[in-house]
Amino acid sequence: MCSIIGYYGKKNAAPIIVKGLKRMEYRGYDSVGVATESNNQIELKKGIGKVNEVNSKIQLDSLPGKIGIGHTRWATHGKVTDFNAHPHPSNSGKIAIVHNGIIENFEELKKQLQDEGYNFKSETDSEIIANLIQKYYELTGDVKETILKTVSEIKGHYAFVAMFENGQLAAARFHEPLIIGVGQDDFFLSSDVLGFIEYTDNAIYLENGNFVILEENKFQILDYNGEHVKYGITKISKEFGDAYKGDYAHFTLKEIYEQHETILKAGEKTQEAIEKTADYIKHAKNIYVTGSGTSYNAALIAKQIFSKYAKIKAEPIMASELQFSPDSIEENSIIIAVSQSGESADVLDAVKIGKQANCKIIAIVNLLTSSLAREADIVIGMNCGPEIGVAATKSFTSQLVILYKIVQKLSDNTITINFEKFAETILKILENPKKIQEIAKQMKEISDIYVLGRGINYPIAKEAALKLKELTYIHAEGIPGGELKHGPLALMDSNVFVIIINPNDSTYLDTLTSAREIKARGAKIIGVSDIESDVYDYWIEMPKIDQVLYPISEIIPIQFLSYYAALEKDTDPDYPRNLAKSVTVK
Repeated sequence: MCSIIGYYGKKNAAPIIVKGLKRMEYRGYDSVGVATESNNQIELKKGIGKVNEVNSKIQLDSLPGKIGIGHTRWATHGKVTDFNAHPHPSNSGKIAIVHNGIIENFEELKKQLQDEGYNFKSETDSEIIANLIQKYYELTGDVKETILKTVSEIKGHYAFVAMFENGQLAAARFHEPLIIGVGQDDFFLSSDVLGFIEYTDNAIYLENGNFVILEENKFQILDYNGEHVKYGITKISKEFGDAYKGDYAHFTLKEIYEQHETILKAGEKTQEAIEKTADYIKHAKNIYVTGSGTSYNAALIAKQIFSKYAKIKAEPIMASELQFSPDSIEENSIIIAVSQSGESADVLDAVKIGKQANCKIIAIVNLLTSSLAREADIVIGMNCGPEIGVAATKSFTSQLVILYKIVQKLSDNTITINFEKFAETILKILENPKKIQEIAKQMKEISDIYVLGRGINYPIAKEAALKLKELTYIHAEGIPGGELKHGPLALMDSNVFVIIINPNDSTYLDTLTSAREIKARGAKIIGVSDIESDVYDYWIEMPKIDQVLYPISEIIPIQFLSYYAALEKDTDPDYPRNLAKSVTVK
């Protein structure tokens, strides 16, 4: 959930680190800090706020030295304060660390270190790493032995980078991402390739239970037994360096507008994997589809389209809940794991449970070098490029397109989708958001929004509600239309807006009846439909298309609505409060 970065080379470290942190800010943006080594001393600056804000105030990028570490924080232990911001120095000030993840036994270790005379300035679990490293370095004088002793003590999921006052860097990974960037005469340590892609496209993906030591312009990778590890260098696609807003005001808006292109690219480079997936599914005992947040909503859509068009039962599973019912996974089944980042802790844990049941793992993921991709038997790439906005937009529609492509194969092409023609339809939706902007202005003062849908439109209602709450901080809830009279109708009055997802399919008339019942209670109705009705106070027109594709097309106007409503409420649509893009902690 946090971003960590380290630099070891011949250039000034601080400007490179600040730039890398800015590109990874989607991972956390409560606070930011940088530490560098210069003349055998560690210099450190940190503060509350986003990278640009803090850098403007205290000039993080002015720190001297050719070696350094940096961090942006998403708070888990302790409030958002200067003291809790990273990097954390050890008591001696001769070591500084940055950390992503959670140390589960930090209270026990903190007490032990306090009893030995160590003081703590922060409320974080991270500071214990700095003092453990100090303790063992003073005992051994050896970085390798120090890291081995430190990782033997800490429990949890983590990645950390430690900098010593003599200029050595050491970093360890356990269930949190950590990547080594290998330049011509410099090295990078980063949570994401975005941290260094501007400088090199050569990457080493550190495996779980491995650590690296950088010194004297070289590095060594070892496991937690102290044995040297063989490694390979991966070439990163330069597309993942294309994380710039261009002429758009926000990344989120840019990513919404990219969807007429990204739906054509979805799964494009992994067609063979899609065909292999369809073959696996045809012979599988059971099919499970798992994800978190937006990806779970994609799993709900998968259930509907697998059943309707391929006559195959697929069970959606919320990844975070599987640990409480692992016996629900039958052996020798298939798990389709859906994740934009491929680093979501809950999804990776669900995959682990599946592998214990001897399940085949199919990953639908954006980054083909992610942890999820490395765990999977088959990997299907979304191929939608970096998604920086914290709220998923283009990755969701890419996930759906891939699921539809799998279903096409399973149905022996009894459904045929012309995605090129569909992309033209999406472009028409994107070309005219003015009416949606006007509706967003009406939502500025409201506190509750309900989104209603039936059948395959209900998961889209859930995804629409998720987008609204993420971007606008308005309470939003997706409601299955048939359940309206079983409770939710009590909430309808003149103070709420209700969005009706109502395309011209088999659910149309029943949903229109529900809209009339809601309107009779005084609520304002926003209709998302390809048919106009006097029931709607506001109508967002959908194009007339094959109803197979309704779910993909009907979410895009809601993405626009969420974005423009966020602007009306003066919230940051790229970086919603309390959220982070890649949820790598539980």
